[in-house]
Amino acid sequence: MKFTETPLGGLFVIELERLEDPRGFFARSWCEREFARHGLDPSLKQCNVSFNSRRGTLRGLHFQRPPHGETKLVRCTRGALWDVVVDLRRSSSSHLQNFAIELNEDNRAMLYIPEGFAHGFLTLRDDTEVFYQMSTFFEPGAAAGYRWNDPAFSISWPPAGDLVISDKDQALPLYDASTTIFP
Repeated sequence: MKFTETPLGGLFVIELERLEDPRGFFARSWCEREFARHGLDPSLKQCNVSFNSRRGTLRGLHFQRPPHGETKLVRCTRGALWDVVVDLRRSSSSHLQNFAIELNEDNRAMLYIPEGFAHGFLTLRDDTEVFYQMSTFFEPGAAAGYRWNDPAFSISWPPAGDLVISDKDQALPLYDASTTIFP
């Protein structure tokens, strides 16, 4: 695996290193030792799949409040999506900055998202599937988020036609600078 740190400290793009032959290729997508060697949380407690039937499906921006903060490893296994994270760590030099990348079935790239980031995505193709590896269990009472179009984050979402957004995500609050969730 190739680990590339982004401008947002602790956030990594991880690319597969393929061993190719006439049959196709083999690649490692997870290794506890390699993650730990890069200073990344190697804990793995839960895996999830998100299937999205329509292009223009927008999910997020989600996170879990401490003490249930979560690290995520996100990969698009089918289709394509615009994956976005926002740094919510108040002490970070990249506080409130965002990072976005296209994850798709062809590039097979992954995004390592540490605790303290909000995460969301927009599907770019019909029938897009996303695979998540999580460092902690989902805790419904700790689930939180901010609205996808919050002006505090200045996210540039690509055009996707009519958006499909859940009522729950539409009702997420705007960021409140007086509230500190992640120090």
